[in-house]
Amino acid sequence: MKDENCCNKKTHRTDEEKKIINNRISRIEGQLKGIKRMVAEDTYCKDILVQLSAIENSIKSLSNHMLEKHLYSCVAKELEHGSTDIIDELIGLFKKFNKA
Repeated sequence: MKDENCCNKKTHRTDEEKKIINNRISRIEGQLKGIKRMVAEDTYCKDILVQLSAIENSIKSLSNHMLEKHLYSCVAKELEHGSTDIIDELIGLFKKFNKA
């Protein structure tokens, strides 16, 4: 498997797509700040754990969104051009996604 530096590649995103991603990230940042406040206020552990679960779900949702966009744009383009190296990249991604 070829180990390419991801920073050499770029993905063009529309302004609308950037807005969608940035809105989701802002929401996650807000959730994190809320948990920080909850800790400072000695909020009950269970309530913090519920919020942590919500953040985890938000991050998974964003990751799935990004993966879907990656499959339909970057991966499709590479396969159309006959490059199968992208398959190794995808296998690596799926392994990262499936870590416990």
